[in-house]
Amino acid sequence: MSASHSVNEAPYYYVPGESAHPVRTALALLVMGLGAAAWINGVTMGKWAVMVGFAGLIASLWVWFADAIRESEGGLNSRRVDVSYRWGMSWFIFSEVMFFAGFFGALWYVRTVTTPWLGDLDHKLFLWPDFAAAWPNLGPAGIIEPFQTVGPFWLPTINTALLLTSGITLTISHHALRANHRSQTIFWLAATVLLGFIFVGVQTYEYVHAYQDLNLKFNSGAYGSLFYMLTGFHGFHVLMGATMLLVILGRLIKGHFRPDHHFGFEGAAWYWHFVDVVWLGLYLFIYWF
Repeated sequence: MSASHSVNEAPYYYVPGESAHPVRTALALLVMGLGAAAWINGVTMGKWAVMVGFAGLIASLWVWFADAIRESEGGLNSRRVDVSYRWGMSWFIFSEVMFFAGFFGALWYVRTVTTPWLGDLDHKLFLWPDFAAAWPNLGPAGIIEPFQTVGPFWLPTINTALLLTSGITLTISHHALRANHRSQTIFWLAATVLLGFIFVGVQTYEYVHAYQDLNLKFNSGAYGSLFYMLTGFHGFHVLMGATMLLVILGRLIKGHFRPDHHFGFEGAAWYWHFVDVVWLGLYLFIYWF
């Protein structure tokens, strides 16, 4: 959120009163989790529980964020609160870095450790004689349906250009906000949001192509599962990042944020640039190598 008023209006650290938002959000997540578990196990009501939990989550977050925005625009947030927001967002992004590091580590381990190890002489003689220690592979004894890998041309390259361009437009928008050029800020941020949602659309098309034409599925060995886990989670993060920027865009149109106090904008921008960097790693290690 932004501290959009002078620090003199809130000289102390603002501590909000008791709130039911965390409890409601936790209950919504609990209902979603239980519903998902039931749905996976074939319980009909599980699907509806997931929907109810998701609707409750959106409603709870909507009200919670609205309260936080009112506190910010009401001048209750001092610079001390602003620093807390910055530390909170920094640690959140660090947790996301470690989240993706786990999947990149799994990709590295399977490719450079497990695959050569299973293809050495002992394993070929006594465990899987027909196993080929190549990446990607069809596993032992042909238990995986044949599939084709996804190359870098052209959809992944197009998406790379889209994300890199969105990083540029977002930076231009940020500089325009700092220069107090609100119309330019809104224009370039709207362009960033549009590029983000186009990226999601292109990736959806890529998934349909991979599943129908390349026979690449989630159960297509380690390659298939890691491909969909890495690109799928990244696509989800792009969707969330674009939604965050869309909210910021709406706040800018309403007149929120000032050139010297706009952490809501900056926090969303940090997240977007993080998503850009992760994609570059995916583009290299998934599509090229």
